[in-house]
Amino acid sequence: MAADTYQARTLPQLVSQSAKAFAERPSITDGDVSLTYRQLDAARVAAGRAFIAAGLEPGERIAIWAPNIYQWVIAAIGAQSVGGVLVPLNTRMKGAEAAYVLRASGAKLLFTVGDFLGVNYPDLLQGQDLPALQRTVLLEGGAAASQGCEDWEAFLAAGEAVGEDEVARRADAITPDDTLDILFTSGTTGNPKGVVTCHGQNIRTFENWSATVDMRADDNYLVINPFFHSFGYKAGWLAAIIRGAHILPVKSFDLDAVLAQIARDRISMIPGPPTIYQSLLAHPRRADYDLSSLRLAVTGAAPVPVALVEQMRSELGFEVVVTAYGLTESCGVVSICRADDSAERISHSSGRAMDGVEMKCVDRDGNAVATGAEGEIWFRGFNVMRGYLDNPEETARTITADGWLKTGDVGVMDADGYVRITDRIKDMFIVGGFNTYPAEIENILCSMPGVARAAVIGVPDERMGEVAQAYIVKAPGATLDAQSVVDWARENMANYKVPRTVHFLDELPMNAGGKVLKNELRELAAGSS
Repeated sequence: MAADTYQARTLPQLVSQSAKAFAERPSITDGDVSLTYRQLDAARVAAGRAFIAAGLEPGERIAIWAPNIYQWVIAAIGAQSVGGVLVPLNTRMKGAEAAYVLRASGAKLLFTVGDFLGVNYPDLLQGQDLPALQRTVLLEGGAAASQGCEDWEAFLAAGEAVGEDEVARRADAITPDDTLDILFTSGTTGNPKGVVTCHGQNIRTFENWSATVDMRADDNYLVINPFFHSFGYKAGWLAAIIRGAHILPVKSFDLDAVLAQIARDRISMIPGPPTIYQSLLAHPRRADYDLSSLRLAVTGAAPVPVALVEQMRSELGFEVVVTAYGLTESCGVVSICRADDSAERISHSSGRAMDGVEMKCVDRDGNAVATGAEGEIWFRGFNVMRGYLDNPEETARTITADGWLKTGDVGVMDADGYVRITDRIKDMFIVGGFNTYPAEIENILCSMPGVARAAVIGVPDERMGEVAQAYIVKAPGATLDAQSVVDWARENMANYKVPRTVHFLDELPMNAGGKVLKNELRELAAGSS
């Protein structure tokens, strides 16, 4: 839809409109719980009443630290319908990492679970300094509630004292330019940065995205990607609500369970990094499952071999396979392939800019480079974030005066505008689909007793794409070994950040300015592999 005819919407308007358009169609099914679009809208209003009763004011933040469950969606849209701002937390975070995001965002309410994969999330926050956090609510696991936590059902019940008209009044006061969410993304400084985006731009991004990939109201969408990430949240349940599709959240990925669910629930759409599809193809009993319902695959976050695209079409039966490129600062999407693109184009590019967005490759002075030449990818359009939370300096460094956002990624653009990502200006690498930042890992490692200096690079890994490899200089007298560093890291950082290998050096290679020469470490790693 052209920019001059596009009708901006807010999240409460979107859910209300979808409830009218898709009333009795299933919106979300999670185990024994199944809600129609009409029931989802009613749950949104009930949650909104509870947030008002809890004292949430427009612009205040609520955090959700939980796996993919239906209550996650209801808590999010309930808060967003009364002006609350969503702050998702990565379920792999340790207590100190989560506490940093809670402090930086000033989150007033936290919604979490009592137990997930053996982790008690409220217990991880014991002893952390959280001055703004007033209440913690357990979305499930209330029977084993941690001390000081409330039950989700009790939280909702308190909202019965608030009239539905108050939710409608709050929702009507929200504009498309009001903040919808703050997703935290790690920066090269080592501290996560909060990316501020608003209602209208997110909905427009995923109206555009879902139309381009041809998501349909009759799709059964298996949302494997975590809700705390833009792929599972925005390209996941938000896009599904836009199109009236059926959301089926996956709480914890298990290949046999996924294969059984594809057959049982007639799954038509699966998103994810290439490893998801490679795992499906490699399953020894794949032929025992009926996968004939599969129609649409959306992948990215790692290179996609041509052979994999062809196998996804011929062996898994996908009619449409598309790749895309984006970042948190772009509401999740910059470029995307089109449904009729060839396997070679899907494999060798990340698509072209979505409608309404400009993209270019530039040299170090910001001048556009020739077609086919490498340059830093910049983009401009409605999907550019509003800025980094409480960080105007970093915002100014990232967004130019005329609105171009500098991605820090290097790419090559062809004559048709399709871009191929070739390198990263920053040292970020991708572990199983998760953006991983060396500086953040290095800062954590340097807090370990016995570590004087640390440097981290990404090294190839057959299963995960890339993994962290650490180089450490010991403090005088320290008696560290590689396993003790790995064990400590597992206790103090999310699993995907944990170095898989550790090497000790007398000194790190540095330039005259004291900056670690990562290229020398990569050469060292290549020589020892």
